[in-house]
Amino acid sequence: MSSAAPVSPRLLVADHVAGGLRVFDPSDGRETASLPGRHPAEHAGFLALPGGRTAFVDDRAGELVVLDPYGPDRDGPLVTATAPVAVPAEHLAADPAGLRIAVTTGLGRNEEPWSDLLTAVDLGADGGPRAVRVRTRTGEPGVVLVPPPDGAVPGDTWVVLRHREPGALAVFPWAALESAPPSCPPVAPRYGLPLPDDGHGDAYDPVSGLLFAATGEGVHRARRAGDALVPEAPLPWGGEGRGYYLRLDPVRRTLWSTVRGGPGDPGRWPEWTNCAWWYGPDSGRSGRTPLGPGLVFRFAVAARYLAFARIHPDGDELIVLRPDTGRITARVPLPPMSGAPRPGSAPWDGVQRRAVAASPGHDLIAVSRGGHGEVHLIDAAAGAVVRTLTVPGALDEGGLLALTAPGDGAEGDPVGR
Repeated sequence: MSSAAPVSPRLLVADHVAGGLRVFDPSDGRETASLPGRHPAEHAGFLALPGGRTAFVDDRAGELVVLDPYGPDRDGPLVTATAPVAVPAEHLAADPAGLRIAVTTGLGRNEEPWSDLLTAVDLGADGGPRAVRVRTRTGEPGVVLVPPPDGAVPGDTWVVLRHREPGALAVFPWAALESAPPSCPPVAPRYGLPLPDDGHGDAYDPVSGLLFAATGEGVHRARRAGDALVPEAPLPWGGEGRGYYLRLDPVRRTLWSTVRGGPGDPGRWPEWTNCAWWYGPDSGRSGRTPLGPGLVFRFAVAARYLAFARIHPDGDELIVLRPDTGRITARVPLPPMSGAPRPGSAPWDGVQRRAVAASPGHDLIAVSRGGHGEVHLIDAAAGAVVRTLTVPGALDEGGLLALTAPGDGAEGDPVGR
């Protein structure tokens, strides 16, 4: 008796500027579903949930949207749930069960933080999703959800915000949020820890219970102990620079970041140095791998590889790294982008960018070509482009990508990416 053929991954391609989301079968390039008129919050990203679901925040509609990318293949809906949330969405994160989601607000297309709203969404509430909005403080807060430790009161989940200027970790019990009255009342944190003022990047490991926050001086760690948040010694970056992005690799349970060094002037971004930095919560070991100069920021986690998109005036590339050895196995050239960042100007204002996505259950990598409406599909093991998808519209600013496969365990990283 032959076994069933494996199910192909699904690729989500969102145009957060022009609006619209499309789902593709990357094995043949076929579009399987579409969702017009949606504007996913690019900074908050896509959030992997148990059961193969994916969530995002529509920044124009002010809604949390939960998708089943395989729903249309079974003659079911693509959208399985929605809930109203405050926007512009800065970050979103879920508890391990994928039923409680927190959404923070940040700058949006504004120069200064102006919103202090935090939304708590219970997807498992009686009668359907229930959302509550409260006020905390303005800023660019990161967020993780920390479940109760074994033996604690069931359901006593914490929402932990990472604030800047002044830097702090602020603890909000879920019960205090969901019981808040209407009209967006202010809610004070129950507990807090100081942080440096330059925090940027957050992660949570559901297995060890450690939460992480990236700062200039290193990665700060804390864990829940009873009714307190207890700090642990910060992890050093191990050399020049600092990481601005953290994410947990759920396959190997390894914390990763891209460490940026070099001149502080954003106009000199082609001179920036970049290293892949990692830390094993179980082994306690860490290391760095040089990636090359230019702009490297977000990256993607595949089954056996990590993928980093590097932008540079001398040519862009996708860097494929083998995490078990820390070695680079391929550098795949990418076609240039019209409107790409230029030396002498900041590389993130009014320029084209690249989004990158992968599934921890597959070795396929997707990387966009902002301004051209193209997504390149790369076989990480072969280090080669296998297909280029063309989507309607330009995918300005690189769009937003997610790659999902059945049972890939992506929800082991419970923070939007």
